[in-house]
Order: sequence, then structure tokens, then C-alpha cells
Amino acid sequence: MSKRKLAYATGGMAIATVTALASGVVVERRVVAARREGAAEADRLGSLHSPARPVEAGDGVVLHGEVDEPDAGADAAPGTTLLFVHGFALNLDCWHFQRDGLRGRYRMAFFDQRSHGRSARSSKENVNIDQLGDDLAEVLAQLVPEGDVVLLGHSMGGMAILAFAERHPEVFRARVRGVALIATTAGGLKPHRTISRFIPDGLGQLVAPRLVAALAMAPELVDSARRGGSNIGFLVSQVFAFGHEAPAAEVEFLDEMLAGTPFEVLAAFFPNFSTLDKFASLEVIRTVPTLILCGTKDRLTSIGHSRKMAGLIRNARLVESRGSGHMVIFEDRERVNRAIVELVEESAR
Repeated sequence: MSKRKLAYATGGMAIATVTALASGVVVERRVVAARREGAAEADRLGSLHSPARPVEAGDGVVLHGEVDEPDAGADAAPGTTLLFVHGFALNLDCWHFQRDGLRGRYRMAFFDQRSHGRSARSSKENVNIDQLGDDLAEVLAQLVPEGDVVLLGHSMGGMAILAFAERHPEVFRARVRGVALIATTAGGLKPHRTISRFIPDGLGQLVAPRLVAALAMAPELVDSARRGGSNIGFLVSQVFAFGHEAPAAEVEFLDEMLAGTPFEVLAAFFPNFSTLDKFASLEVIRTVPTLILCGTKDRLTSIGHSRKMAGLIRNARLVESRGSGHMVIFEDRERVNRAIVELVEESAR
């Protein structure tokens, strides 16, 4: 690519950034009012926890895990554990609405991915999707050493499940009885399209990683702009993660999780998404009941990715949430929870 084209592309992204900032200024009063309204409720979200259950990954990184035991007498899927795997820049609290809706009925396990939430930071060489698949194998062995398991992954969590199936097929076939892939993809992701679908792929795939790498050279400055409670962070969470006009408390809750993930971590994981190719693992996934669920307004892992996976996995059940965005587990939580219950019931059969 010529220097002139590179300059145009970089300038285009800069203009997009300035436009977003300007939009933040224009709607500042609305955002402030919404944040004030939702602050109290946001404190309640993500408050469900169980005692910490540390998991040591293969490279020594300690992951934060938690297990919710079913209520006495609960007979839904006895002997089966639901293992939830969260997405990029989030933590296990993102499953709040699923945890709240299903708690007591099932044995459920949660953990924070490496460098996220309460888990320890990873070395840069082990920040990749394959390592997340290996981490999932360790979580399964240490948090759920016995019994059947249903795996549920959102966004990067779904990618981790695909990597686990690819790298540990024997364990998958022996232990896993069902899989839910929510707002995720097996490959072909073009992150620059999040900003605009009009950016040519060649330019976007070249410039986006360079822009992220450049910002990573001054992570403290970026993190100061992303700090929890910033109006711009609130606005970006609303625009990019939700399809509908979301309640202020839910946007605030999401913004706090995103702001809590250091930019150095975001920059380290970012190159993985454009190179992801886990389509071969779908041959392993297709051996168990599979739920594929996505919002039709998802700007990060668009509905086309879910439709493609559903077409490649025999007997997969595709659920499309009309108008929902990437955080469909917030926006359409009742539908998501019903689909999970149906998946667990099918896996038991």
C-alpha cells in the first residue's frame, strides 16, 4: 500500500474518532441524566457471587472461578454443570441475568478469562485464542472434575469453546453434552467494519492493527479516557453493544466492565480476531446439541456469522433476536434463558 493510501485510511479513522467525540459532546446532557438515573441499579447488577475457586492454567496464570450449587431438591439436569465463558473485555459478571434467572435450578460454573476481571495477567506470548481453549480445559478439570457439562460462550467465550473442541477433542467428546455459541464466530471477522462497513477490507486490515498498536504505546492516556463513568465510554457502550435503546443501568454496568479491562489487554488480544479460523472445530461441535444465538443488530459479530455456523453444524438450532445487539444476553435475556433451558433439556435426552 502506498504512503498516500495509508495516510488516507489513517485520516479516515481519525475523522471517525473525532466524530464520535463530537457526538459525545452533543449528547452529554442526555448521557449525564441517564447515568444519574441508572447508577443505583447498576450497582446491583453483577452482585451475584460465590466463594472464589482459583484455577491454575498450564502456564501458571491463576484464573478466578466461582461455582453456584443448585438448591436442595432441584432435579433439573442432575449431574450436569453449566459452564459459562465470557467475552472480550468483560468478566464473569456479564452473565448476571442468566445467573439470576437460572440460579438454584442448575449447578453453574463461571470464571474470568486470563487478564480479565479478577484473574491474573497473562504474558503476551500466551494471549491468544488457542490458549483460551487450553484454559477452558483446565477450568473444566478443576472446577467440574466429574459429570456432564454444557458449555455456553458469549463472543470471545464462544471462540474459546471452539478452540477447546479443536485442541482437546477427546475431552470434549467425553464430557460435553451441549454447546451454546452466543454472538460469536468461527472466523472471517473484520474488526474494522465495526467502525464502518464502507472501509475497504484491505485498508482496514492494515490500518486497524497499526492504530491499536500505536495507542498501546501510551496505554495510561487511553485508560484515562476510558475510565469507568466517562460520558464517552457510556455513549460508546450504548451505540456499539446494544441494538435497542438500553436501560441506563445496563449501559452503565457494561461500561464499568469495559473500563475495568486495561487497554494493554485489549491491544494484546485484538490481533487474534482478524486471524481467527476455527471452522474445523465445528466437526467436533456438531456431535452434541448446539444452540447458536445472535442479535440481528449485532455490530461486532454480525448475524451472518451465526447463520454461517448454523449452516455448517448439523442439527444446530439458530435463534435470532430481532433488533438486539452484541449484548443480547442483556437485551433479550428472557429468550436467552429459555433457549439455555431448552438446550440443557435436549442435551439430557
